[in-house]
This record gives sequence, C-alpha cells and structure tokens, in this order.
Amino acid sequence: MKNLYKDSRFRLIISANIASSIGSGITMIAIPWMLVSSDDGNKVFGFITIGMTILSFILTPFIGNLVDKVSRKKLLIVSEIVCFVLLFIFSLLGFMGLPYEIWHYTIIYMIGSLYYTIFYPTMFALNQEIFTKDHYKSLNGTMEVQGQLSSMIAGGLASILLMKWELHYILLLNTISYGAAIFFYLKLPYVRLPTIKTEVVKSQVSEGIRYMLARPAVFIFLLFSFMPFIGVMLTNYLFPVYLVDVLEADASVYGIEGMIYAIGAVIAGVFVPTLSSKFGNEKTIIFGILVYTIAISLIVFVDLPVYLSLMLFLAIGNSSTRVARNSFLMDHIPNNIIGRVDSLFRTLGLLIRILLLALFTEMVSSDLIVYCFIVLSGILMVSLSLVLISLKKGVKEKEINCPVIANT
Repeated sequence: MKNLYKDSRFRLIISANIASSIGSGITMIAIPWMLVSSDDGNKVFGFITIGMTILSFILTPFIGNLVDKVSRKKLLIVSEIVCFVLLFIFSLLGFMGLPYEIWHYTIIYMIGSLYYTIFYPTMFALNQEIFTKDHYKSLNGTMEVQGQLSSMIAGGLASILLMKWELHYILLLNTISYGAAIFFYLKLPYVRLPTIKTEVVKSQVSEGIRYMLARPAVFIFLLFSFMPFIGVMLTNYLFPVYLVDVLEADASVYGIEGMIYAIGAVIAGVFVPTLSSKFGNEKTIIFGILVYTIAISLIVFVDLPVYLSLMLFLAIGNSSTRVARNSFLMDHIPNNIIGRVDSLFRTLGLLIRILLLALFTEMVSSDLIVYCFIVLSGILMVSLSLVLISLKKGVKEKEINCPVIANT
C-alpha cells in the first residue's frame, strides 16, 4: 500500500480523476435535475436515458477493442480534450445570453455519458497494465474511495450551486476540471506494452466473447455480479423522479443524497481490500450484492430520512461488489484482452438497462414508479441466486486460468 502511494503514476492518475470527476459530477447532477424539473421532463429524461444507453450499447464493443489496441493514455487525453472543447462552447452560449433549451440539455448529457463510456474501461485497463498484481486490491479500493469522495464533493457543491448558479457557470467549472485532468495525464509516465496483432478485425472484437464462453460458470458469475452496478445506473433515472413526484423533495436533497451515497462508497473502498484479502473476492462480491438487494427492496416502504439513510447501504453494497469484482477481473483476465472482456459485460449490462429503462419509462409515465423498485428488487434477488449457484457449480481456478484462446 505504501509503495503504491509513493508511485508518481498513481498520484497523477488520482489527481486527474479527482479533477475530472468533480467537474463532470456536478454537471451530471445538474442536467438530470433541470430535465425532470421542466415540463413533461420525466418522460423526456427517460427517453434521453434510453437513447444514450442504446448508443453506448452500440459503441462499447468497439471501445473495448480500441482500449486493447491503442495507447490508453492517449485515449484518455483525447476524450478529455473533446469534452473540454464541447462544454466550453456550450458555456460560451450561456455567457452570450442565449437561453438553454431541452436539446442543449440533451447534448450536454450525451457528452457526459459518452465520456464515462470511454473513461471507465480505459482507466480500468490502464491500471491493470501499469501496476503489479499485488497492488490490485488496494488499488481498486483506493480508486473507489477517490471516485466516491469526488462524487461526495460534487454532490455537496451541486446542492449549493443548483440553487445559486446558472448552468453556464457550472459548465465553465466542468471545463476547467477537464483542463486540469489533461495536464495531469500529459505528465503521466507511460509506455504501451507490446501486443501481437492479428489480421482479422472481427476476431479481435469478438475475442472477449470467445474467451468467456470457454468459462461458462465464470461468465454467469461475472455477469450477474454486475447487477448492482446496473441497478445504480437505473436508479440514476428513478431516484430524481421518485424524489420529485413521491417524496416531494427539492434540489438540495438530491445533492445530499449523492453525498450520503458517496460516504457509503468510501467506507466500502477503505474496508473491502481487507475483507477481500481475508475472505476472498468471491465471498466479498456475494456480501455486496446481498447488502444492495436488501437496501433497494426497502426503498418504497420508508420516508425521506430513512430513504437517505438507505443510500449509505446501497453504496456499501454496490461499491463492495465493484471493488472485489474489479480485483477478480484484474487477477484472472490477461491485460491484452481485458478491454474486450470488460466491454462484453458492459455491453450486456447496457442491453439489460435498455430493456429495463424502456419498461420503467413507461411505468413512470403511468405513475407506477413504486412498482419499478419492486421489479428491480426481484431482479437483484434472482441475480444473487445465480451468483451463488455459479460459484458452487464451477468458478474454479482451473477454469479461470485455462489458456487464452488467441493472443492479440
């Protein structure tokens, strides 16, 4: 752990992530709130979320392939520069006195969503590439703490800024944060590991699928252990609507919710590496899914103070699962195909989100948001059962570590 903190590459990555996470976090809290607070905004936000999920579903396999083929440092820098330029343009529109409309909110939300679609798999692969295996647990725990502390700060600032600042000032702050991230990434010492190239592009894109199909129990285990994260993505749509329509809360409560969630995730990020070392990644994953499932199942039965308290347990459940799952992936998936394997699960997760978002958007428009949480609770219970079954059936070292199908 101490050696990790002394590593200049680690400090630069953390600094870049903090900068970009706070700026983009405030924007991605502000835009949904502005959308759901506008006329017929609930339905509009639902369709926007579905549209972005479909776009991410289409792009994710190709992004996974790109992550394995090009310099991960360059990919991060290019994505930051593109976001910097686009948000600066939208900020200038506000300073020029032009009013923001629904289509402005939509494009800004698209920029943030696409940034996350590229950032997370690229950063995941970069961390596995440049750090050693004995650092993976502490690295993933620290990255979770960093990400959630950034979210907590973003939530706290958003609860204040949404009441006092106009959108163009928030976008300018986001632009500055991307500029700081670009500076830190440029200073990051990095040499791309050599890869053996193959001639068939189709084979390259599908390598993650073929790798996991050779390990069916591990595939089921990893797919359904992804469900708490899918739940988080779905509740990014459901929670703002639930707060406005059911609990009748204001914008400051939405920011406070983000802060409480971040505190829970930080707690998980601090303690999960120790928990994983003692009990193993697999049991830690099961613990996380169980906690998340219980918390999401109680949402519709509680008032606002208890609702906010449950955010703590939702965070602990999701973050515990994610930290242990990331360590499991880093331990067992070769770095030369990690982007494609990771993108496989992200793509399948996006497909599940598309189907559920379509269902939930229709249910919300029919004033059935409470039943959305009941459906989500049932899905989590099924997922927990399948994770337990797959673990008992064959998540074994000999299956995980059987030879790679192709070296690309």
